[in-house]
Amino acid sequence: MAAPNVVNVATITAKSAAVSLANTNDTVVVTNAASSGKVFKLNQLIVVNDDGTNSANITVTYVTADGGTGDGGTAFHLAKTVAVPAGGMLVVIDKSTAMYIEEDRSIYAQASAANDLDVIASYEEIS
Repeated sequence: MAAPNVVNVATITAKSAAVSLANTNDTVVVTNAASSGKVFKLNQLIVVNDDGTNSANITVTYVTADGGTGDGGTAFHLAKTVAVPAGGMLVVIDKSTAMYIEEDRSIYAQASAANDLDVIASYEEIS
């Protein structure tokens, strides 16, 4: 099943995910496994720069495989090399731009500098 019918929902569970980008590699933020029988509604995704001195860039992608591009998925940019100022915050997704993450799909983030950016996602797990 690609996604449950959201009209006949059995459960909606509120979830949050937080990731500190410790390196400059692509890092999974939220993943919906293949055959989970669920769809995730991503309500908010924010990036915070906890470095008080230096700006850092963030790239956020929607990937068409829960294992990332190395698993045969294709990446689509939600934000590409956007500067997050020192001590600042960037809202990538909010309630007005919410999106669904179907089975075998993921959200990844990549920082331009290690240990500067944190990514926080708020979503609903629907089944």
